[in-house]
Amino acid sequence: MNASRTSAPGTGPLPRDERGGGPAGVPGPAETPGPAGGHAPAGVPAGAGAAVAPAGGGPARTAGAERGGGLSGVAVLALLLVATALVGMWHLTQGTSGVGFGDLVRHLAGERADTGAPVGEILTGSRLPRLLAGVAVGIALGAAGALLQSVTHNALASPDTLAVTAGAYLTLTLVAAFGLTVPLWASGAVAFAGGLMAAALVLLLAGRAAGTAGTRLILAGSATAMALDAATGMLLILFKQNTTGLFAWGSGSLAQLNIDASVRAFPLVAVVLCVALALSRRLDVMNLGDDTASTLGVPIRTTRVTAVLCAVLLTSTAVTLAGPIAFVGLGAPVLARLIAGRVRALRRHLFLVPAAGLLGALLILLADATLRAVQGADGAASIPTGVPTALLGSVVIVVLALRLRDTGGLRRPPHTRVAARSRRAFLLVVLGAVALLAGAVLVAVLAGSLWLRTGDLALWVQGAAPDLIGAALDDRIPRVAAAVLAGAALGLAGCVVQSAVRNPLAEPGVLGITAGAGLGAAGVVTSGLSGGRLVLVAVAVAAGLATFAVIALLAWRGGFLPDRFVLIGIGCGYGLSSVTTFLLLRADPYNTPRIFTWLSGTTYGRTLPDVLPVAVAVALALPLLLAMRSRLDLLAVDEDTPRIVGVKVERTRFAALAIAAVLAALSVIAVGVVGFVGLVAPHLARSLVGARHGRAIPVSMLLGALLVCVADALGRTVVAPSQVPAGLMIALVGAPYFVWVLRRSRA
Repeated sequence: MNASRTSAPGTGPLPRDERGGGPAGVPGPAETPGPAGGHAPAGVPAGAGAAVAPAGGGPARTAGAERGGGLSGVAVLALLLVATALVGMWHLTQGTSGVGFGDLVRHLAGERADTGAPVGEILTGSRLPRLLAGVAVGIALGAAGALLQSVTHNALASPDTLAVTAGAYLTLTLVAAFGLTVPLWASGAVAFAGGLMAAALVLLLAGRAAGTAGTRLILAGSATAMALDAATGMLLILFKQNTTGLFAWGSGSLAQLNIDASVRAFPLVAVVLCVALALSRRLDVMNLGDDTASTLGVPIRTTRVTAVLCAVLLTSTAVTLAGPIAFVGLGAPVLARLIAGRVRALRRHLFLVPAAGLLGALLILLADATLRAVQGADGAASIPTGVPTALLGSVVIVVLALRLRDTGGLRRPPHTRVAARSRRAFLLVVLGAVALLAGAVLVAVLAGSLWLRTGDLALWVQGAAPDLIGAALDDRIPRVAAAVLAGAALGLAGCVVQSAVRNPLAEPGVLGITAGAGLGAAGVVTSGLSGGRLVLVAVAVAAGLATFAVIALLAWRGGFLPDRFVLIGIGCGYGLSSVTTFLLLRADPYNTPRIFTWLSGTTYGRTLPDVLPVAVAVALALPLLLAMRSRLDLLAVDEDTPRIVGVKVERTRFAALAIAAVLAALSVIAVGVVGFVGLVAPHLARSLVGARHGRAIPVSMLLGALLVCVADALGRTVVAPSQVPAGLMIALVGAPYFVWVLRRSRA
């Protein structure tokens, strides 16, 4: 590849480690466009600023209190600056060359290092660029998260949960995938456009009816981010040559070619921060409420739009520089607001925004340096910096979800009330679903890079097929069987979960069950445990059950509210997925395309022994769930009705959810981590045959099998000989469907 060409992140030359070895990661060197213009703050009465509580506004403060807290705010910023400098000095000592603190000190003093290594080149060519990139990205993401939380009055708002990061990453991946040659500044402009469109879409989908302070905004943002990430994943798989190394970079990598990208980023970040700080008085007043702020002369819409533009511009700069480092934009503002609970002056945005930025830099440097210190420089070189920050973000999401107010109860969307009530209509639906599934199975077996005929299938059954045809069918039939059975298992699990928790947004993937099972399977694979397939299945099922138990316990302690239950599951899913990525990258850092494909949900390489556990589970679960259909019908109504007629609610719910968790966990063995099937299939089933479980359960199973089978067949044929994982195909449909259900299920 021509090293002189300026290209999007991931398409340029790869930086080498400090010893001149192999690639250390893929940077995002790009110069970003200038900041969006902002307006000077409108004059507001002195002392009109408001304390920024985690979920919204707070009481107004007097001018005297503000003046008295100013010195404390400056002192906190000074302490954070000193802490960042100290951690930065530690960060400089971590690397692959063995150059330590003493060597750096001797080099700066003009003395010759004892190691014989080129200390100056290592410092200026590797460690200092990495340090400056971490500082710039941390400040940008921390400040962006603080701005988004303030304008939405939502403690969970961040560039990640509002899909800004996913949008910016998608557009940069598009540029890299199609091999477009763009100037350095254009990469930043592309990322800004993608992030801005994603943020606008999320705010539009959340709607005004529920406002932005509740969980609905975050659920819409998370689903949108999942869809955008699925589109990005498809590009990474379809354009492997042009996107080499983007998987690791896509989790956040501070590796840089040189210091130039960071030097270009700092002035832009500084200018945007100045614009944001110019809005600080307006943001203080807006915490009193939009009506009060408007009465005091604050232009609400202009302030909100300008703040969002600043946040998106900061986020796009960070993504262009170091990739999407997860959840720093969530954790840093939360920590800043916790400090503000003790330091009153920090509640003013004039101090809050820069404090969040410094905390963001501190978090990134700590995560990166700690990872290198614990794993060793060689081991940490293959682990993206975004992995530990994603784990931190998942903890923050769960903790704040327990405190965030819910946006109200949910009901089934109006469309699901259209039911085929007669037995004849139900049988027609079942027969139609069976016919569609049979047709999909036949097409899936015949379709692929080599299209076959039904006669070839007959020859294979007789054992007389030619070698090429026999090899193709030997590969396809287990894959089709895995897709059908895993889809049926996920459809059954989703139907049961939604009824048991009375939440139309619940499903095994969203609730983290599949992520937990995936972590268990990855742990077995990477640890080299003996015992073969039996141990793999047992650990995956146990991990899925344990994950759901933790999520259910947390949701129950928080009040078992619908939106909150799903949000806790999403947070746990993020954390488990980050740990899974860590295990797999640590075990096999040079085989990331295969790892990413498995994490995206695929039937590639499946054999009939992989399918057998799922087949047994479905065969046992279906009659058990049908026997429980009357109790599940009552359980889906409310808490009191089943108790009145003598149904043991806790025992029934536990049994149903345990069956669902086992089904979801075993599906991971067959098709990997696939989401949204357990959401879409039960909703479609209820829209066709109504809510009675005697009818919804078998139809959900058939539709789940049909959905995964079609997704797998399309993934194998649309871009043949390349293949798109079934999980990504489903996410492109399932995530928008999730948002549609979210909008239609308001109380």
